[in-house]
Amino acid sequence: MDPELLSMVPRPVCAVLLLFPVTEKYETFRTEEEERIKAQGQNVRSSVYFMKQTINNACGTIGLIHAIANNRDKMNFESDSTLKKFLEDSLPMSPEERAKYLETSEAIRVTHESSAHEGQTEAPSIDEKVDLHFIALVNVGSHLYELDGRKPFPINHGQTSDDTFLEDAVEVCKKFMERDPEELRFNAIALSAA
Repeated sequence: MDPELLSMVPRPVCAVLLLFPVTEKYETFRTEEEERIKAQGQNVRSSVYFMKQTINNACGTIGLIHAIANNRDKMNFESDSTLKKFLEDSLPMSPEERAKYLETSEAIRVTHESSAHEGQTEAPSIDEKVDLHFIALVNVGSHLYELDGRKPFPINHGQTSDDTFLEDAVEVCKKFMERDPEELRFNAIALSAA
C-alpha cells in the first residue's frame, strides 16, 4: 500500500478487490455503519450494478461480478460469453433478483466450479465456515463505491477520479486494516488495463 509500490500498478485501475477477515470488530462496525446510513441516507447512482450474496462462500465470485459489471464499458467480452449474457440479462433486475438469478444460473455455476478447481488451493465447500470475505471497490460516475453482497446496499465513499481511484481505494482498504490492527489476513487485488 506504499505510494512507491502503487506507482508500479498498471493504469488505469478499474476496480480493487479486497480480501479481509470477518471479525467481531468488523461485524460491530458493519452494523453501526448500516444504521448510520439508514438514518442519514447517502447518494448512490442508479447506474451502480449491485447484487446481494445469497450463496455461501461465493464472495469472490460476487466481488468479480461487481468489478466487471461496473466496468462493462472497458471490457471486451467474447460474443458467446456466459458472463456477458448474465450481466445483460440481470441489468434491469433488483439486487435480490440478481442474487436469485445467480443461484439458478447453470452456466455460471459450471464456470465457477471449473475455475475453483483450477486454482492452487482447494476451494472451500459451500457449507464450510469461512472467516474471510471479498468486496469490490469501484469507480462509478466519479464516486468510489464499496460493493459487498452481505450488505443491504452499496457504500458511497465519496468522490474519486480515474487518476486517483487506486490511491482512494487504498485509503478505504487501510480503514479496514485499522479496525483490526492485530490482523494480518488482508489482500488487495487491482484490476487494471492489460
